[in-house]
Amino acid sequence: MSVQQRIAARVAPHIPRGAVVNLGIGIPTLVADHLPLDHAYLQTENGLLGVGPTPAPDEVDPDLVHAGKQPVTARPGASYFSSSASFGMIRSGRVEIAVLGALQIDAQGRIANWAIPGRPVLGVGGAMDLLVGARTVIVATTHTAKDGAAKIVSEATFPLTAQRPVDLVVTEAATFRVTPDGLELVEIAEDHDLEWVQAHTTAPYRVAIDERGAVHA
Repeated sequence: MSVQQRIAARVAPHIPRGAVVNLGIGIPTLVADHLPLDHAYLQTENGLLGVGPTPAPDEVDPDLVHAGKQPVTARPGASYFSSSASFGMIRSGRVEIAVLGALQIDAQGRIANWAIPGRPVLGVGGAMDLLVGARTVIVATTHTAKDGAAKIVSEATFPLTAQRPVDLVVTEAATFRVTPDGLELVEIAEDHDLEWVQAHTTAPYRVAIDERGAVHA
């Protein structure tokens, strides 16, 4: 299993049954492959409620894509609507959970996920609306960038997407809960340890688990 799929699999247990969920571009879209078909109602901001798992190559419908223009499937009973109606759902709080990717997460749990200084920018897309409108926001990201630099940092050097902090950060190595007092480390993946997390995280955080992996309140 790829690192990206592992992260998506680690996010799936945080999706409650029956929730309306928006999966952002990149790793978040893979979460659909790790949920039972009838577990949640997946929404994409280009106008589909009832997104299914990634189609097999011979099942791709070129007219059926998510907001990142990658092919998707539709569950039985799925509904289609305009992009403006979709954003109305998001902005009015009808999307319960958003799963977003991130370039950086700062010590307050705010994310930068739409622009890298010096590189061409297409626009912020729906991430800004999802951060403001979704009731709960989960970040699904690799723990470090391709060059090995930490993504969970004391202060973001990329432009922030919104001032609202996210609620949970899930990487291949660890899970952090975002609280009013900052980040809390609440889980470490089986193939990683606290020393690795400490070496690859520059933001301050409180360790909220003991040596047996139990989470402290």
